[in-house]
Amino acid sequence: MQLVQALILGFIGTIIVRWVARRVFFSPFRNIPGPPSASFLKGNYLQLTDRLGGENWTKNVAQTYGPAFKLSAPFGQTWLFVYDPKAMYSVAIKDQEAWEKNLTNFYNLLLGPGLLTTEGAQHRRQRKMLTPVFSAAHLRNVTPLFYETSYKLRDAIMAELRGAPKEVDVLNWMGRAALELIGQGALGYSFDPLVEDVPDSFADSVKSFFGTLNNLGVLRFIGEYASRIGPAWLRGKIVDWTPIDRVRKMRRVVDVMHTRSMEIMEEKRRAVLRGDDALMAQIGEGKDVMSILLKANMAADAKEKLTDDELIAQMSVFILAGMDTTSNAASRILHILSQRPEVQKKLRLELSEAHMSGDVDYEQLMELPYLDAVCRETLRLYSPVHVLSRRAVKDTVLPLSEPILSTGGSTISEVPVPKGSVVVLGLWASNTNSALWGEDAYEWKPERWLSPLPPEVEEARIPGVYSNLMSFFGGGRSCIGFKYAQLELKVVLSVLLRSFMFEPTGQPIYWNHAGVMYPTVGKTSLKPEMPLIVSKLY
Repeated sequence: MQLVQALILGFIGTIIVRWVARRVFFSPFRNIPGPPSASFLKGNYLQLTDRLGGENWTKNVAQTYGPAFKLSAPFGQTWLFVYDPKAMYSVAIKDQEAWEKNLTNFYNLLLGPGLLTTEGAQHRRQRKMLTPVFSAAHLRNVTPLFYETSYKLRDAIMAELRGAPKEVDVLNWMGRAALELIGQGALGYSFDPLVEDVPDSFADSVKSFFGTLNNLGVLRFIGEYASRIGPAWLRGKIVDWTPIDRVRKMRRVVDVMHTRSMEIMEEKRRAVLRGDDALMAQIGEGKDVMSILLKANMAADAKEKLTDDELIAQMSVFILAGMDTTSNAASRILHILSQRPEVQKKLRLELSEAHMSGDVDYEQLMELPYLDAVCRETLRLYSPVHVLSRRAVKDTVLPLSEPILSTGGSTISEVPVPKGSVVVLGLWASNTNSALWGEDAYEWKPERWLSPLPPEVEEARIPGVYSNLMSFFGGGRSCIGFKYAQLELKVVLSVLLRSFMFEPTGQPIYWNHAGVMYPTVGKTSLKPEMPLIVSKLY
């Protein structure tokens, strides 16, 4: 056994050494300025993703080097970091076929062939099948379901208060509510009755996924190349033989998610085959995303159909893409409002007036101006995901809106990008680009959305799918469920802010980087939590 392990590790090591050597000695971005490397093994990677300092580090290097600069990557590689709108437009829209997601094989190994991991024709086929499921018509149908779940959340928090103001871990409740909203709306499945803590291994695995993934660090880059070795059974054995607890924990989390996803899908398929009456008896009454997708898939032409592996992978996409991002965005807004009582009061007044005759429908809720401004500004300044990375699948060129200076002093108006090179897209850096958004770009000001945006923003042609922002990316790889996430966020806020007042506890709240931002109490704690003083209003 030890001999086999040594041979496998030696083979993997040889591949990695040869791959690194090609990139270290023939870096395509040698003449582009950038911050100094922290180490050969990790480059600037740990600075970029630092739990507490990554955001400030990104802000400083973006302001120092401008909208295109090089980064030192793990194992001596060099990456290109861009937030130039013309370059991002090229990656997201104009030349999107020249790019694939970085670490695609690794994420495919974890999540299966879903919308987050597939490329080319397979990705287009999946997106074509899924796009109608996230239409405005579907969102109108699930709005009452979202209200129902949000009122359960309200009642649960009310029960915890027992009639008196109390310190409440708002993040915990937002996470539970987001999982239940996605479970019912996307899968027609209930994870959490929002009454008391009910153990659920799938829910626990989903909640721990991003933290476990982030703890892998540079092991993800090794995993990308190890994932190409041999058949699936051999890759599984390699993971089993790897004497690293972080890797084994990731395997356990993925196995639980995959097993439960198969069970949910089979149950849902049986209900679809039994007909509408069986679907109506289920959670979501057949209006959930998975039921609609299964029915559409059964009716599709053979060449358009999704395989079982693809259907199961979509479930992981729905849950992971929606849970932490939505719950943390809602928590961030409540955190901000607790510190700005005048804004909280103004927003509550708008919501109360709109709901005087009962719950408002999808269109009315989405058009409430101050609620919309608060959500847009929070997603601009505090986007849950700060960066994405892409790998060139062929030689290409990135055009720049404004020339940059090379290390030799010459001007560069476009950057040649050889096949295999990695480009890091600065989503948050684009959202806070003071050259476009103004000198107050790093300030939270919802009022900026109640008047015309600066002409520089409109003229820049930022390729984001949402409000000139890159928070949900853009083009054919944009977040397909961004309107779904907006609806969740607005329904939850409309219910909670009409029922409770939120105030700070006095404890310092820090927001941490882990792929998706999350709050902790104090700098040293790793426990995701966000306590606020919550008081019943009526």
